[in-house]
Amino acid sequence: MVECFGPEEAVKIAVEVLRKMNQNELANQLENKHKQGSTADDSQATVHDYTKTSQATVHDYIKTSHKLKDKLKQDYERILVGNSQMGHRQYLNDIYTDLYVVENETGGRVNNHEVIQIESNHNRLTAKEKPIECNDMFKVQCDTSRRNRKVLTVGIAGVGKTVSVNKFILDWAEGIENQDIVFIFPLPFRTLNLIKEEYSLMDLINKYFFSSPEELPSLPEGDGKVMFIFDGLDECRCTLNFKEDDKCTDVKEKTTVSKIIINLIKTHLVPSALIWITSRPAAASLIPRDYIDQVTEVRGFNDEQKEQYFKNNSSPEVSENIICHIRKIRSLYIMCHIPVFCWISITVLQPLLAQEIKDKTPTTLTGMYTRFLISQQQQMEKKYCDDPEPKANARSFDEIILKLGKLAFQQLEKGNLIFYKEDLEECGLDVSEGSVYSGLCTQMFKEEILLRRNVYSFVHLSVQEFLAALYVFLMGKDKKTNPFLESWTKKLTWKLSKKPLFKLHKAAVKKALLSENGHLDLFLRFLLGLSQESSQNDLKELLPGLKLKTENMKNTADYIKKKIETEKSVERTINLFHCLNELKDDFVKEIQENLSSGNLSAQNLSSAQWSGLVFVLLMSEETQEKFDLQKYRRSDHALMRLLPVIKNTRIAL
Repeated sequence: MVECFGPEEAVKIAVEVLRKMNQNELANQLENKHKQGSTADDSQATVHDYTKTSQATVHDYIKTSHKLKDKLKQDYERILVGNSQMGHRQYLNDIYTDLYVVENETGGRVNNHEVIQIESNHNRLTAKEKPIECNDMFKVQCDTSRRNRKVLTVGIAGVGKTVSVNKFILDWAEGIENQDIVFIFPLPFRTLNLIKEEYSLMDLINKYFFSSPEELPSLPEGDGKVMFIFDGLDECRCTLNFKEDDKCTDVKEKTTVSKIIINLIKTHLVPSALIWITSRPAAASLIPRDYIDQVTEVRGFNDEQKEQYFKNNSSPEVSENIICHIRKIRSLYIMCHIPVFCWISITVLQPLLAQEIKDKTPTTLTGMYTRFLISQQQQMEKKYCDDPEPKANARSFDEIILKLGKLAFQQLEKGNLIFYKEDLEECGLDVSEGSVYSGLCTQMFKEEILLRRNVYSFVHLSVQEFLAALYVFLMGKDKKTNPFLESWTKKLTWKLSKKPLFKLHKAAVKKALLSENGHLDLFLRFLLGLSQESSQNDLKELLPGLKLKTENMKNTADYIKKKIETEKSVERTINLFHCLNELKDDFVKEIQENLSSGNLSAQNLSSAQWSGLVFVLLMSEETQEKFDLQKYRRSDHALMRLLPVIKNTRIAL
């Protein structure tokens, strides 16, 4: 180059080439050294040396990138699916179904229970909700030539966030998508929680992705060459304080894991890196939106996808019967947006509908989960029926359920979805006897090994909420204990009460309404549903020793209606109506009949009736094209109650 263009021009060309190769540091060094006054021979040697170094560096990154891809391909090509036996994995590419992902977070308030968010948005489609592919989220946009560097993806538990992340990583590792990215480093929060020592960013990367620090001594420069994925922000147990000014800019400076995360998100560390964070909605606010370029939302299955799931996993006749049954019960059909709930539904309904056992076919959420638990008990009995060792069944099913329920309830109150050995032991669960519980744990309770430490979780948040409700119900019924009461005087008064179940319900309703993020809403539905005589008959199959003693649910229903009259939050009110549904109260049915008769506008509706109208309209199967406010409006208060319906309508008159 020096012979052809001369020393000055050769350096300029070399600098330009290095910059195009994103070797900005080498380009700056070459440029600065030349400015300091080097001779032609020096320039020739310098160009030669730096070009050689540049080539070696690029080669090293490519080679190391291939090593990382091989490792990630092994880690992510298989996935443990909901209905697999423990340790049995399937190829992700064989079972992956595209999920419905939208550009903006549209799931309602982040302090709302996740199931309520799905129910209030199930038929809502706005101009902002532009479907996007996960693989496209970090690509340079053709129209603006810009790319999103930091993306936060929200979605309720079990909706498919982690599976989407896994597919993104696998597609990159297999050379299919996003090949402009040189390195992808997945750092799930449930793994980061276990790291107590201080590390530098480079130490952390080399420890968990490579065999020695020499394999990756530095990170490549350039826009979007490195990507960090932080999956499960809601599972984070370290403190993320974005207000403190503890800047870290050196990738080789040792610090805490939380400070590494914060400085990556604040772009103090690796400013050009791409960052993808996933979270349940309630935890999304842990990261200030100033640091996020785009928010996306995973919606799970749309109507076509969930029906396709049933067709793919059962015979045509059975799948048609399942779809027909689910469609009749709106709350169940809406829940099927969650892939895990589709699996629970098919586990429960397939044998019942195939045998035409219609009297046991569940019509409520509580009924669905009770039958699911019964199916787990049947599997457990089948597994151990021929076992010559009676000790395999030494622990009765109800004892296991009670201990798992205690774990579920205690951790639900704390807002935890993942647990450790000490959490289980606190509830009397001996982790060394895993084989005893395996018949139940394979489909309801998961065990993972992260950094040589066992981590446990329920297969879905709703399963945890159901077992927590079952525990509280059984403790109140058999053990005469009300876990919502703290003082001994209140506990004694409750024990001596003539209506202990009503008092338990009352305490649970109060506790649920006090929750800022509604984390006890679904728990409350389950607790009330389990108190029904029909539910207790089902529970007798699970727990033969259970003494059937039903109380009149009218007191509980009346108390909930009073709460509906005074509750200002529309979302909490809607959940209270779901509670009335679980109690099989006629209040909602009366609203539906009045609405069908066309006489509703002539009545002076109470506050509770207005709320009931909102509930009925929101749960209707079809999106309303037009909504005539004049037909219903009686006051500004009523208008405010109807706002969720107006949002769900194409045209409001």
